[in-house]
Amino acid sequence: MQAEQEDRFQEFVRVRWPQLVRTAYLLTGDVHHAEDLTQTALAKAYRSWRRISRADNPEAYVRRMLVSCNSDRFRKRRVTESLTAAVPETAGRDESAVRVEERGSLLAGLAQLPSRQRAVVVLRYWEDLSEAEVAEVLGCSTGTVKSQASKGLAKLRRYPGLADSRTVSGGQGGSR
Repeated sequence: MQAEQEDRFQEFVRVRWPQLVRTAYLLTGDVHHAEDLTQTALAKAYRSWRRISRADNPEAYVRRMLVSCNSDRFRKRRVTESLTAAVPETAGRDESAVRVEERGSLLAGLAQLPSRQRAVVVLRYWEDLSEAEVAEVLGCSTGTVKSQASKGLAKLRRYPGLADSRTVSGGQGGSR
C-alpha cells in the first residue's frame, strides 16, 4: 500500500473506530468480542483499502464487512452466548442505575434476536441509518429491512424488562 493510502486508512480507523466498535458491541453484546470483530473487519478492509476508499461510502462498506464478520463468527464456531437478564443489585436506585438496567435488558433482548434481525435493529435504530442504507449494508431489499425491523422490534417489545421501556420505541434507544 502506498504511503498516501496508508495515511488515509489510518485516519479512517482513527475517526471511525469508536462508532464501529459500538456497532460491533450491539451485534455481539460483549466489548471484547466487539473489539475483536472490529479489528477483523478492519484487517480485511486494509487488504482492499485501495478499492474501498474509491467507493461512494467507505464507512458503509466497512460496516457491511463488520456485519458479515459477525455472521461468520457464528457460522464457524456456533458460539453460544448467555447474557444475564438482570444486573446485580445496587445500593441505590438513581437514574443512572435505571439506565444501566434498561441497557442490560436491551442488550439481553438483542442477544435473543436472530442475527439478521439484530443487525437490522442495530443499524436502523441505534446507528440511525435509513432503510435504504441498511439494505445496502446488508445486501438485501428495503422490504426485507422493513419486515426484519418490524419482527425484531415486536420481539423486543415482548422481552421481559423491555415491555414498558422507552428503549424500544424507535429512534436511538433511550439509554446508551
